[in-house]
Amino acid sequence: MERSSTSERLKQLMSERNLRQVDILEKSKPFQKQLGVKMGRSALSQYVTGKSKPDDKKLYLLSKTLDVSEAWLMGYDVDIKRVPDEERGTTQNKHPEILTIYNQLEEPKQEKVLDYAKEQLEEQNSSKIVSIFDKTKNDEDYITDYVEGLVAAGHGTFQEDNLHMEVRLRTEDVPEEYDTIAKVAGDSMEPMIEDNDLLFIKVTSQVDINDIGIFQINGKNFVKKLKRDYNGGWYLQSLNNSYEEIHLTENDDIRTIGEVVSVYREK
Repeated sequence: MERSSTSERLKQLMSERNLRQVDILEKSKPFQKQLGVKMGRSALSQYVTGKSKPDDKKLYLLSKTLDVSEAWLMGYDVDIKRVPDEERGTTQNKHPEILTIYNQLEEPKQEKVLDYAKEQLEEQNSSKIVSIFDKTKNDEDYITDYVEGLVAAGHGTFQEDNLHMEVRLRTEDVPEEYDTIAKVAGDSMEPMIEDNDLLFIKVTSQVDINDIGIFQINGKNFVKKLKRDYNGGWYLQSLNNSYEEIHLTENDDIRTIGEVVSVYREK
């Protein structure tokens, strides 16, 4: 049934409308706020390159942002036109988008759609069985986003290219502006940053002296404070005195990934 892919459809829209990824992110901001769904630069980049596919919430966000049909954006051979939210599921709209797609399919493929729908319903009903020990949480108070990397508060960690871990975050603790999220491994930045904390990061190639940033040194990722000594030499400093400074030389392969905007910790 799927004739194309989300990646190809995004590239098509970017070409036809002369859009950059940063333009799509900017257009999506009002909808991110309205829907309580965050989408950073790293996530969008993976959707465009095809490294990952958007989940249902991100797909809905993109369809509203770009004003296209979700099914078309997924790659299906259907009309690109998006049915407005107010017309969905009402008596005014006798043929919702899912029925339009279903009716265009040949009978064997209709049976596959029906089987898949039954599986999804069974999965949905199963997910509603909640343990009595689970703490009740209001979904409106949380958003879903993705951790895209690991950073070491210690001796360095290698980046996992396929890391794309879904996390549920308290809305009140999520900053307005950030590009990506990383998870901390280690205790070298305690007490400010602890092991397993999440870091909201603004992607930039330059971090000011005494600011905390994400740096890649010889292939390993660190979260450290950027410092400079009296001789003009640069080094990375830990907040935990148990760790030595990391002095940088011209022989090191150094890359500044971004600046830490905020720290998130489970309560």
